Parts: sequence; C-alpha cells; structure tokens
Amino acid sequence: MPAWAVKHRRWLVPFLARPMPSLDERRRRAHYRAAHRGTREMDWLLGRYAEAVVPAMSQADLMDFERLLTVPDPALHAWILLGEDMQDSEFAPLILAIRRFHGLGSLR
Repeated sequence: MPAWAVKHRRWLVPFLARPMPSLDERRRRAHYRAAHRGTREMDWLLGRYAEAVVPAMSQADLMDFERLLTVPDPALHAWILLGEDMQDSEFAPLILAIRRFHGLGSLR
C-alpha cells in the first residue's frame, strides 16, 4: 500500500469497502444529474427525458446514458437542439432518441 494510503487509511478503507450502488440508486443519480447540469436548456431537455425513460432503462442503456451525462453542455446543445452531425459519435442513437422524445425530428 502506498505511503499516502497508509496515512489516510482510516478514511480510505470505508470508501473502498462501499458496496456497488444498486441499479435503482444509479437510476436516481442519473436522473438527478440529468436535471441539474447547470444550464436551464440542458436541465429541462435531459431532465424530462430522464424522468420518463430512465426508470425503465436496462443496465446497459443506463451505462450509455451515464456516459452521455459526462459530455459537456455545449456539445449536447449542438447535437440535441441544433441537430449538428454526430453520426460518428457513440451517442448517436441516444441523441436521436432524446430528439424524438422532444419532437425535434431527425437530423439535417
């Protein structure tokens, strides 16, 4: 164990011993993160989508959505609202689903 870990062992051991969050807990966290991004547009777009879709997501779909939540707001804004081309992105199917959910149609 590295020296820094030994020094902070009392704090580190409980952190490392935490169980993995359940699927329901991950869904709640993803919904919260989607609705509290920092810009009103993304809060509303992703929060409404998460509220409707996340409770029924499979573990694989939830992992994709959690990865999407790491994308910066300007990129998401361009993809979702402006319909900028993101066909090469791993998130293309999810972005299209969000656009359809909000009635934004297909990409240009």
